[in-house]
Amino acid sequence: MEKRRVVITGLGAVTPMGNDTKSLWKNVVAGKSGIDFVTKVDKDEFPTKIAAEVKDFDPTHYMEKKDARKMDPFTQYAVASSKMAVEDAKLTIDDSNAHRVGVWIGSGIGGMSTWEDQHEKYLNKGARRVSPFFVPMMIPDMAAGQVSIQLGAKGINSCTVTACASGANSIGDAFKSVQRGDVDYIIAGGTEAPISNMSFAGFSSAKALSTAEDPQKASRPFDKERDGFVMGEGAGILVLETLETALERGAHIYGEIVGYGATGDAYHITAPAEHGEGAARAMQHALDDAGINPNEIDYINAHGTSTALNDKYETEAIKTVLGDHAQNVSISSTKSMMGHLLGAAGGVEAIISVKSIEDGIIPPTINYENPDPDCDLDYVPNEARKQDVNVVVSNSFGFGGHNVALVFKKYE
Repeated sequence: MEKRRVVITGLGAVTPMGNDTKSLWKNVVAGKSGIDFVTKVDKDEFPTKIAAEVKDFDPTHYMEKKDARKMDPFTQYAVASSKMAVEDAKLTIDDSNAHRVGVWIGSGIGGMSTWEDQHEKYLNKGARRVSPFFVPMMIPDMAAGQVSIQLGAKGINSCTVTACASGANSIGDAFKSVQRGDVDYIIAGGTEAPISNMSFAGFSSAKALSTAEDPQKASRPFDKERDGFVMGEGAGILVLETLETALERGAHIYGEIVGYGATGDAYHITAPAEHGEGAARAMQHALDDAGINPNEIDYINAHGTSTALNDKYETEAIKTVLGDHAQNVSISSTKSMMGHLLGAAGGVEAIISVKSIEDGIIPPTINYENPDPDCDLDYVPNEARKQDVNVVVSNSFGFGGHNVALVFKKYE
């Protein structure tokens, strides 16, 4: 069976760097940081005092107030971003095509704040005071479900839950769904709203979060002084469709998605496999799927979490797959600016990857000040770089040993 070409025609985002793709991209290119002292939990209760929070988001700009009340913030972010992406794609969903429009949106955790609020009600006021909307507000697949309802998309409706790889896995799975002909259009990406007491407590106990005192300097991927990731929130959504439908509609084509690789480490529940073995296989699978030679890669949007093992082993994985070309490829971690959006990271970073192709600009890794001998590649330090970008690999890895690589290419 001939594989159909799949292109990106719509982008939508809610992030700590801005609540639309234009603001997100402008601030990323400028190297601005969206990280500050946390406000959604009492910072004095935790060793970590900082987070990358979504700011000034009003869900009623995108949905009825009565609907918003029945959604956890992670679902609100997804609905808003999806509506932006569909509008950007100028895609009309009606009876003529609804059954050919799918939704595939991942979330690593789901409705954490809903869970906490309702658990507190249960403890203080009893079982009868728990909301009847508790379960449908909390479960991770409800972002995809609500997007489908809000937009009338009746094709495949799914949610991939693979921790911090959820958004990238969902885009990859959605890509394959269009490529093999299950649907013609699909709304895909990731969403997360994890900034809650339990999340902060859990990640703090695992010693995964940065305890730096200066929010602007806390996330420092590949830097020798990195001490953990900064928790973020938001959503990143893309509209994928067949090249044929995009041309028929006269749609703007941001780029083409051409490769998807996914592997498991079979190693440890939180630590990456030694030497980035699983990550390297995911990258290689994605390149093989795309029919791309390693020396054709211009830019790698790294997972780059600002943790000791991830940054070291991701660097090793890149060297394994790219060989000598690893010394020439531009690499950056946009988590240096917006923190780690967990299950939403892959969605937002896919948008950044596509924009880097369209505009010929590679975003920087900010806070790169102290070179680490274990991380000795070109991480585009501190300032964006103008460069012709034809092929981008975007990496995402997650607890449980999930590894994902996506390959985006300039449309020709």
